[in-house]
Amino acid sequence: MKQIDADFRPAVRTGKVMNWASILEDNTRTQAEMTSVMPFIHPHLALMPDAHLGKGATVGSVIPTLGAIIPAAVGVDIGCGMIAVRTQYTLSDLPAREDYHVLREAIEHVIPLSAGKYNEDFYDGRTDERLKLLEGLAESYDFDPATYAGNWRMHLGSLGSGNHFIEVSLDELDQVWLFLHSGSRGIGNKIATHHIKVAQEYCAKHYIDLPDRDLAYLVEGTPEFWKYIRELQWAQRFAFENRAEMMNRVIDSFEAWVGAPVVREQEVNCHHNYTLREQHFGKRVWLSRKGAISAKKGEWGLIPGSMGTRSYVVQGLGNRLALESAPHGAGREYSRSAARKAFTGADLEAAMGDIEYRKTDAFIDEIPAAYKDIDIVMQDAADLVEVRHTLRQIINVKGD
Repeated sequence: MKQIDADFRPAVRTGKVMNWASILEDNTRTQAEMTSVMPFIHPHLALMPDAHLGKGATVGSVIPTLGAIIPAAVGVDIGCGMIAVRTQYTLSDLPAREDYHVLREAIEHVIPLSAGKYNEDFYDGRTDERLKLLEGLAESYDFDPATYAGNWRMHLGSLGSGNHFIEVSLDELDQVWLFLHSGSRGIGNKIATHHIKVAQEYCAKHYIDLPDRDLAYLVEGTPEFWKYIRELQWAQRFAFENRAEMMNRVIDSFEAWVGAPVVREQEVNCHHNYTLREQHFGKRVWLSRKGAISAKKGEWGLIPGSMGTRSYVVQGLGNRLALESAPHGAGREYSRSAARKAFTGADLEAAMGDIEYRKTDAFIDEIPAAYKDIDIVMQDAADLVEVRHTLRQIINVKGD
C-alpha cells in the first residue's frame, strides 16, 4: 500500500535532509537522516522522489561529502545507469505487431541476460576498441581488473538481471526510441564489495563509531581512499561503455529487423550510481548519487518507470537545493520477496498489456505495482527536471 505524506510539499527540510519524496516509508526517512548526520556531510543530503531503503545509504539519495567518501553511498552496481537513442523511425515504419517477438528474440540472442551470464566471444571491432580503452585506463590507474574478475572482458556487453532492461519505446509522436538500463556488472560488484569491506576495516582499526556498519568511510589522503577512487572511476567508465556496447548490438538487431540503417537522431547515456567532484554551496565536494541522476540546468537525463510503465527523457532545471540532481526511476515499494508473495504471473501479464515480453514468473518481482507510481514521482520532481519526451514500451527484454 502507498503511504503518502499528506503534509508533504517539495522540498521539505528535516535536519540536514532536503526531501522531495511524497511517498516515503518511515524506515527510509530514518535511514536518510542517519546518513545526513555523518560529520563530513556538506551542506545537506538531498532525498529524491523515488527514495527507498538501501544498504547503508538510501537508494534515491544525493550525498555530498568533504574529505571522506562512503563506498556504500555509491552502491555495488557502480556506474549503473541508462542509455537511450532516438531513431528516425515511427510506429508506422515497423513490422506488424505479431512480429515484435522476432526483434525481442534477436536481442536476447546477441546480449547475455541474467546474473552470471557473460559473452563467450567478442562481438565485433567496436568491442575490441572499448576493451583497449578500458585496458589503457586501468593501466593509467595502476590497476589490474583481473585481480577482481579474470574474465572481466567478457562482462562487457551483458545486461544482468533485476530491474535492468532493454526496451523499444515510442514517444508522444510515435517516434521509436531504443532504451536500456545496466551498469558495471560482475566486475563492478566485486570492486564495490571489496572497498566497502576495506572501509569497514579502516573504521574499525581507527575506533570510529558508526551508526550503521555500512556507512563506513575512507578518509581523503589515505592510500585506501585513492585506490577506491581510481577503481571507482574505472568501473564507472566500464558501465558507460557497457551500455554503449549493448546499444550497438540492439541497433544491429533493429536494423536487421526493419531492413534499413538506424540514424541516431539523439543519444543520452547517464549514470545514476556514481561519485564525482562537484562544487556545491561554496565547497568542492565528493558528490555520491545513489539512485539519482545529474540534473544541471539544460542537462539531458533519463528517468525510467518500471516494467510496463512510462519512461521520461528530461532536461535538468539545476535546482541548487537538490544538488542539481533528479530521481533515477520509480523506486521500489515492495521488496522482491514481498512482491512475489503479493502478485502472480497473471497479475504481471495483465499489467504488461500488449507489450511484447518473455512471459515467465521470474519477472513477478518487477511488476509495476511493486514500484512507486511514476506519475507521483514525476510530479514530485517538477522543480528538478522538465519532461521533454514521454516514452511507452512496445518491446521489453529482461534477464531472470
